[in-house]
Amino acid sequence: MIVDLTGRTALVSGSTAGIGLAVAIGLARAGAVVVVNGRSAGRVEAAVEAVHDAVPGAGARGVVADLATAAGSDMLIDAERDVDILVNNLGIYGPSSFAETPDEEWERYFQINVMSGVRLSRELMPAMIERGWGRVVFVSSESALHIPPEMIHYGVTKTAQIAVARGLAEYAAGSGVTVNTVLPGPTRTEAVLAFLNELREGHEEPAELERRFFERHRPTSLLRRLATPEEVASLIVYVCSPQASATTGAALRVDGGVVRAIP
Repeated sequence: MIVDLTGRTALVSGSTAGIGLAVAIGLARAGAVVVVNGRSAGRVEAAVEAVHDAVPGAGARGVVADLATAAGSDMLIDAERDVDILVNNLGIYGPSSFAETPDEEWERYFQINVMSGVRLSRELMPAMIERGWGRVVFVSSESALHIPPEMIHYGVTKTAQIAVARGLAEYAAGSGVTVNTVLPGPTRTEAVLAFLNELREGHEEPAELERRFFERHRPTSLLRRLATPEEVASLIVYVCSPQASATTGAALRVDGGVVRAIP
């Protein structure tokens, strides 16, 4: 299957590393002009360079904006209003005892993980609908279905993303614009590796640390290893493609089989 997104412009939030950067590179390989986003000018510039290195001649540019706030979202929207593909990838996570997680932390997670995507979708989708073509993807997590007790606040925001995406798919029904959610499982990103390092007991080697993580924290995994960002990005790029035109309102798992269910 050859995915051709020539002539399309794609905005990927939180795309200076990990899954977001892999998605940006994947979309660029498919011919899309890619807009990279992050909070730091240095990291945004490095990500744009990484896209150019991976895809010589690719159309790629960056916008520095902190999407944790409405003002930051407005900055990005003002800079890039004419997009055909929106990948709401920005997200944060981390373990926190439910009893010790204050309101402010719940609110911070909700603003970054949920409201960043709500704001971008609200402003950018109407033009897609008017043109009769568009793709919106929310990058959620298997934690949306299996709420982890060590980070309930995170899991709740990931579930909220699925609800928002389904509602937006209904909103855009019959318009040629599709809205879907992709649910990755544990993925080999900088943030996940840092998280695993926090679980280290003694002087464990990385391979042993990864094995113990799946044994204790994700025992239902069928993959039994961290997915690569590129493996996750492959599904997201497909969902953004013309070939995925009949897929909308769906929550699609690339979780390595962590969720023990058939659908």
